[in-house]
Amino acid sequence: MVSQSIRSDNGVPFASPNGLFNLSKLSVWCPGRVYTASARPYHGIPDPHYPFHDKTVVLTNCGRLCLYRKKIDLSTSLAGQAVGVKEVDDGIWLVSFMNYQLGYIDLEEKTLQPLENPFGPKCNPCLRYVLLPMSQGRTL
Repeated sequence: MVSQSIRSDNGVPFASPNGLFNLSKLSVWCPGRVYTASARPYHGIPDPHYPFHDKTVVLTNCGRLCLYRKKIDLSTSLAGQAVGVKEVDDGIWLVSFMNYQLGYIDLEEKTLQPLENPFGPKCNPCLRYVLLPMSQGRTL
């Protein structure tokens, strides 16, 4: 059985430059003749659970978060997904998806202030040209 959805992204050039953290909604890739069934049964991904948040909110089909009659555009890549929201100050809410804190929403202004991109590049450019002791004499 092929999974109905993929919760990942291939990055640029496939990612959306306008989406939250440059993520885009993905289509299902069906490998066709290459696919062989696994011996282990697939039970799916469990629904996200947010025990340390005040509420769990399911985003609309267009990626909008609706909270206390306020509508805030979050991300189309998370459309239909459950997110956790926790009030951290009067009218300021922290929004989380699974283990990632996405940002803060201001209910009065109806805005999202995203946090640092948790999916950003993990390459340290300063270490690219360090010559390791066991390497074959590469020099700059």
